[in-house]
Amino acid sequence: MKCMRFDYGFFTAIVSLLFVAPLSAAERQYEDFASAKFDRPTVIDNEWLPLKPGTRWTWEGTTVDDEGAEEPHTIIFTVTDLTKEIDGIRTLVCCDRDFADGELEETELVFFAQDKAGNVWHLGQYPEEYDEKEFVAAPTWIHGINDGKAGIMMKAKPKLGSPSYSQGLSLSTNWTDRAVVFQVGQKTTVPFGTFEDVLVMQEWDQEEPESRQLKYYARGVGNVRVGWRAEKDTDQEILELIKVETLSPAELAKACEEALKLERHAYEISKDVYAKTAPAERLPQPVLLKLQKEGLQPRKDSQGGN
Repeated sequence: MKCMRFDYGFFTAIVSLLFVAPLSAAERQYEDFASAKFDRPTVIDNEWLPLKPGTRWTWEGTTVDDEGAEEPHTIIFTVTDLTKEIDGIRTLVCCDRDFADGELEETELVFFAQDKAGNVWHLGQYPEEYDEKEFVAAPTWIHGINDGKAGIMMKAKPKLGSPSYSQGLSLSTNWTDRAVVFQVGQKTTVPFGTFEDVLVMQEWDQEEPESRQLKYYARGVGNVRVGWRAEKDTDQEILELIKVETLSPAELAKACEEALKLERHAYEISKDVYAKTAPAERLPQPVLLKLQKEGLQPRKDSQGGN
């Protein structure tokens, strides 16, 4: 979810507390994170959100710009073979690149880990935002630093009717994203294929509770479609999965170098958050090969005749 962010730290956190939407008694403001819940955190084989090192997803579609005009939109998401330790948990480093009308609008490092139960946790991100190719902001949050708190990106067993949950919380950067199961057992067709028994998640942030995004997940593949359902949704983002690629060793090495370059800039820019983290490290080759072998492959039996 897109939202306005400010660099006023503590002041922003106080203002955010005043304007976030209230939660029900069954909902938590943030999730109960504990290192004891993890044993193999970089093995992310959740059936709805498998993240295997060396995999790249590409989505294409449209969004609405600040003037209300529709423009082409592309997102490229890569799981690198880098790991980063956050609050004692080793996370997988992913790189997300967001293009609007052909120009890079945002690129970010995102950190995920899977617990023993199979839940995929989101432990923070370093996003760089650009305007006319110029760097403008990097509203960074990391679990355990300042007000950053980890959230769940995907539960092991999503259930219809269960309470919404936090996908991470940082009031100082206005990151208050939440998710809830919206539909199950759906069917959808995108350029990458036709999928049945699709899980549809509804996401929003607490500053804009009337702006709702829908994400469609297929088993063994992950997110295959993005849509919206609220009339007041300002972005009106629509995306479809175009392709899922397994990178060659050379392509993976290039992706890792680009991520490390972004990290080097993060240490310069985010002195109060990112500079307090340990450097990312590449997985040893035997470990990488083992993770790639264990990772889930896109299930061809869930696709149609494309």
